[in-house]
Amino acid sequence: MDKNEILKRAIQEYSQTVLKLAYSYVQNSSDAEDIAQDVFFALLKEEKLFLTEEHLKAWLIRVTINKSKNHVKSSWFSKRNEMPENLSYMPKEYNEVLEAVFQLKEKYRLPIHLFYYEGYSIQEIAEIMKIPSATVGTRLKRGREKLRILLGSEDGFINE
Repeated sequence: MDKNEILKRAIQEYSQTVLKLAYSYVQNSSDAEDIAQDVFFALLKEEKLFLTEEHLKAWLIRVTINKSKNHVKSSWFSKRNEMPENLSYMPKEYNEVLEAVFQLKEKYRLPIHLFYYEGYSIQEIAEIMKIPSATVGTRLKRGREKLRILLGSEDGFINE
């Protein structure tokens, strides 16, 4: 399979994953789209062969995380005015939860996103984030607790 076919397939399969993950960092759809474009351009330039779909997906997630972090650290990002985001394309029941997730610090937001929205296990998240799996578990637990408080849920809305 040539590079263009790999890129086309990756965009079809993983563009939403990359966009959502970038958005969870930058909380702005335009910036997230720019990051996604940069991620797929990096894939086009990448010389490495991906042996499995999971390897490709993990690589895309890692590159998205790195590019998102770099974007957030940039002086332009810190000096810009916030634009309110319209989440009307999402079902209403998800808006409140997503807004609460976006309020979390990055160290809680990322594991929650990867665990609940992308379906990764704690061990897989640990490998992606390059941190111990116990740390991932702790961050998931603390993130859930913070979400319960933000959502005012005492009935276990966020299950472990």
